[in-house]
Amino acid sequence: MLSEEEKEELKAELVQLEDEITTLRQVLSAKERHLVEIKQKLGMNLMNELKQNFSKSWHDVQTTTAYKKTHETLSHAGQRATAAFSNVGTAISKKFGDMRSHSIGYSIRHSISMPAMRNSPTFKSFEERVETTVTSLKTKVGGTNHGGGSFEEVLSSTAHASAQSSGGETPRAEGELQS
Repeated sequence: MLSEEEKEELKAELVQLEDEITTLRQVLSAKERHLVEIKQKLGMNLMNELKQNFSKSWHDVQTTTAYKKTHETLSHAGQRATAAFSNVGTAISKKFGDMRSHSIGYSIRHSISMPAMRNSPTFKSFEERVETTVTSLKTKVGGTNHGGGSFEEVLSSTAHASAQSSGGETPRAEGELQS
């Protein structure tokens, strides 16, 4: 328990500390205003400071070993994916070119029915190459199957996109292609 005299001393000290804190806040506020004035005279503003801080932070991130390894890995994966897609595109173009040259004057749609085409040795070979390439690409790029669909689904979506871009026709069901 405190005596009356000790309580009075502590109250006086409390008032003195509060006055000092108020004075320090006023001094700090005045110094901050003076700082802003100097920065304005020098042409410095908040946006420039943020840009400088961001640039420095980004540079620091780019120089870390983890960033360098990740960047290198992703670049390599991107190059492999690009090469793989290029190879798939070339294979598709070549196979469709081969099929067109065999049909002489007729489009694929009119020269052979879809079931007959799917059972042809050329199509089977093409299908196996595409599946192998896609599987290889998935393994190299990201591992597991991400719901990309079977070859049949991919073929159907490609035929649908092709039909829409070549004349606005809607693709027909497989049964309609046979007739």
